[in-house]
Amino acid sequence: MDSNEKGDKLKSGLGKFARYTSLAFEMGIVIFAGAFGGLKLDQYFCTSKPWFMVALSLFAVFASIYLVVKSLKNEK
Repeated sequence: MDSNEKGDKLKSGLGKFARYTSLAFEMGIVIFAGAFGGLKLDQYFCTSKPWFMVALSLFAVFASIYLVVKSLKNEK
């Protein structure tokens, strides 16, 4: 195995690592935005229970899972 092949494998591995890491950050940001938006809506409408936060957090979790699956499906 020459140095070019080793470099290609290393770049390929680092590329996949970077891609999966960015997907994890994307999921975290989407979920945080949903929870934060729900919290602000609960504060704005003065709700007694955090209905908006729960609803938007769940929506954000499902949306982030959908985005990850869509991204991984397009990768193949």
